[in-house]
Amino acid sequence: MPTGSKLEKALASAKSLAADLQTFSLDTDDQQASQMFKHLSTTMDSVTQTIQSRLDFVKSEEPQYNQ
Repeated sequence: MPTGSKLEKALASAKSLAADLQTFSLDTDDQQASQMFKHLSTTMDSVTQTIQSRLDFVKSEEPQYNQ
């Protein structure tokens, strides 16, 4: 599997996890747990941005994306 495809899969997973964590933060009545899930969701948003940046770079460099 090419690097770009792996990054696309990782990006989709990271976005899904961030959304799940945000949902968990809204679904719990435990304030401490809610804060933890919000923090983790924010962290995953940062990870998502990093993966997206790398994917954009790979797409600009790998010939199969320049068609």
